[in-house]
Amino acid sequence: MINEIKTSAQERMEKSVDALKNNLSKVRTGRAHPSLLSGISVEYYGAATPLNQVANVIAEDARTLAITVFDKELAPKVEKAIMMSDLGLNPMSAGTVIRVPLPPLTEERRKDLVKIVRGEAENGRVAIRNIRRDANGDLKALLKEKEISEDEDRKAQEEIQKITDAAVQKVDEALAAKEKELMEV
Repeated sequence: MINEIKTSAQERMEKSVDALKNNLSKVRTGRAHPSLLSGISVEYYGAATPLNQVANVIAEDARTLAITVFDKELAPKVEKAIMMSDLGLNPMSAGTVIRVPLPPLTEERRKDLVKIVRGEAENGRVAIRNIRRDANGDLKALLKEKEISEDEDRKAQEEIQKITDAAVQKVDEALAAKEKELMEV
């Protein structure tokens, strides 16, 4: 019973860390990377479809993304979807290939992005602490029902705290790496 609670908590914390890393990958740095456009959806046959399912996105060079649309009629919709996104990008169309030049980041914009990234990391830490709280609550319920002893409860809570500390450490490492990447000129 205790092992199930610990395993469940650890899996949920790992998912939280993965979700944070995924969110951080969407925050734009100075370099062009296809994952920058992963959050964009395009209207395709009446359904919102992820960009990577209707086009091929590659990094042409350090500052340019090239998008090759599979269906010619879709190119204007892809261009409009990129313009309407909150990424601040201005695509240029050349037939079925759309080039997206990434403007260099200003110092002020870099600092804003660092604030956004720190907020994402804090949200990740809060999610991890909530998972710890849930696991400890499950242990307290077992203790109350006399299914485990106080010693087992205390030991399990210490182990859950170690798992929590490890997950928070991963969040901090991901944050530090992203901050370093953002502040690189």
